[in-house]
Amino acid sequence: MKLHELHPAEGSTSAQKRLGRGAGSGLGKTSGKGHKGAKARSGGGKRPGFEGGQMPLYRRVPKRGFNNVFGTDYAVVNVERLEVFENGDVVDAAALLEKKIIRKELDGVKILGVGELTKKLTVKAAKFSGTAKEKIEAVGGKAEVI
Repeated sequence: MKLHELHPAEGSTSAQKRLGRGAGSGLGKTSGKGHKGAKARSGGGKRPGFEGGQMPLYRRVPKRGFNNVFGTDYAVVNVERLEVFENGDVVDAAALLEKKIIRKELDGVKILGVGELTKKLTVKAAKFSGTAKEKIEAVGGKAEVI
């Protein structure tokens, strides 16, 4: 087989519609677009969300909220979730991702003080709440801010 012998499989292609080529073709005069209206014009059709002139939903619903571009979004972990680690382990974002305690690192990890901790761990995170730091250090662990 040579390059010039290649052709599409039988029945996989169909001839292009030839519009406006006389009444006998069945697609003459208005070329299958009907009479007048937005869909008959060039560049026809309406934008997505158009509701026939009625005030569209995206304009009826009030604007809400604010997205702070300078804000930081932390992946939050409570102290009680750190019980899955062994004594003496180093807990950082990578270890938390591996154990599926967090899904994404976001702008860093913040450790909160809900629950109890019984294991001596070295915890490395972007932020700690006061109670979390106390609980980690109370069992002989370290709370390191990175």
